[in-house]
Amino acid sequence: MTYRRWFVVGVAVALVGAVIAAFALFYGNFSPRGFVEDRYTRAASRDIGRQALAYTSSRPPSQVAKEVTDAWQPADQYVDGSGVYLRYDDDSVVILPLAAGSVILLERMTTAYPRYHSTVGRGWGWGGGGTVRGGGPGSGK
Repeated sequence: MTYRRWFVVGVAVALVGAVIAAFALFYGNFSPRGFVEDRYTRAASRDIGRQALAYTSSRPPSQVAKEVTDAWQPADQYVDGSGVYLRYDDDSVVILPLAAGSVILLERMTTAYPRYHSTVGRGWGWGGGGTVRGGGPGSGK
């Protein structure tokens, strides 16, 4: 009887694992980065170096931003006439207008901070002891 109980427990654990694996395969990545990668068209010609990977959408920036923020709530966001800037823990999602739609730039916060600071300023919640820091002389003193 003890072997039978362990067999039933083993089968149940295997079934739960299979359901989780199927969910992960069907719904893709579980991050803002994965959401953008799965939903929008890759546009490597619009990349900014190796740091910012570009994707495109035929929708305007406000609509793309709504889709992304409905799926993944950003830690901070900044919106102005130049675009929509979303900050997550490790990544930024920057949505800029194109003549017909939007370009969506995915970038790690370590390179996004210096790139967009002049636009968003403290709009992304930086400057109050955040984890992203410069590395110039006297830093950390």
